[in-house]
Amino acid sequence: MSEDVAIAPGALTGVRVVEVAQYVTGPYAAMLLADMGADVVKVEEPERGDPFRGWEEGGYGATFRGLNRNKRSVALDLKDPAGLGALRQLVERAHVLIENHRPGVADRLGFGYEDARGWNPQLVYCAISGFGSHGPYRDRPGYDTVGQAMSGLLSLLTDLDDPRPMGISIADHLTGIFACYGILGALVARRRSGEGQRVETSLLQACTAFLGENAARYFASGDVPTRETRTRIAQVYAFRASDGLPFVVHLSSPQKFFASLAGAIGRPELAQDERFRSRTDRVAHHRELRAILADAFVTAPRAEWLARLERHDVPCAPLNTLAEAFADPQVSELGMRARITHPERGDVDLVAPGVTLEKTPLAIRRAPPTLGEHTAEVLDELKPGQRAR
Repeated sequence: MSEDVAIAPGALTGVRVVEVAQYVTGPYAAMLLADMGADVVKVEEPERGDPFRGWEEGGYGATFRGLNRNKRSVALDLKDPAGLGALRQLVERAHVLIENHRPGVADRLGFGYEDARGWNPQLVYCAISGFGSHGPYRDRPGYDTVGQAMSGLLSLLTDLDDPRPMGISIADHLTGIFACYGILGALVARRRSGEGQRVETSLLQACTAFLGENAARYFASGDVPTRETRTRIAQVYAFRASDGLPFVVHLSSPQKFFASLAGAIGRPELAQDERFRSRTDRVAHHRELRAILADAFVTAPRAEWLARLERHDVPCAPLNTLAEAFADPQVSELGMRARITHPERGDVDLVAPGVTLEKTPLAIRRAPPTLGEHTAEVLDELKPGQRAR
């Protein structure tokens, strides 16, 4: 596919978004809106652009590309009156503004909520930060792992006796999703009332909210959950087969899955063992059951076990690497690897959107932009008599 692919209008076609954000949270929220058809103008510093441009490959590396498809890049110096004036014109025509600076920075630069609302009373203004605009941590620097750790999320993902950081920016991406969720709600309210509003989230707020199940359990019992808590309750296991390849089994609640598992490993009597007869029994004796299963699964290769488990209708899966995941026929059927062509940078492979809308499809319509690629085009649209896209 080439840049500006002609695809059916999306659910947000006609919605204009100004993104004055960098790294992950704001750009990810804006990209999700862009996938639904919104026209996203990404405002970047003229010299370096989004800091992710500097991580690799001459300003167009994978880290940047993975968060910035379907956008137009405009290079503006917001410390210069002319640059701020251009931003004001963009905001006056926009439906949404997204920024993810520390609280107070946008105000000092002249595009805080009160400024932007004065330019456009109908604007949905989304502010994303590390810890929120109020409270004792307001001015602290916030990054992904800090948000994971402070919210309690990381304690449920790692072994606290041997803590390790995660290999994906979970907090950043969750915060971007929550920001998008808030923006969509505000857009619906705007259509009803004609009024804009401030939308705010933070790494700490989003990650804490994401822990609803574990939090409810803690509130009810007073017991602090760990990574192992839900694995016991949900009857989740991970094993290595004789060839060293990992896979997972998730039994959940129905008794039939445990009976099927016992049959698959040639131990049908386990279904009647008093230690494992009910889900409550299996939760209480989780480690004993895991040891029995581990001893069984180490006797044959992963492919053999997965085939046997599937024949017995046991919920299971290989623990795939990304290479294995994108080689999987079901992932291929879902079309999760997409390619689009940038006129200067050539073919760009990206992961496809994670949801399907039948009548207003999400799509990758435009390759991630080079720095300032659309400055002239967008500024030309701001001239009197010109209509915004």
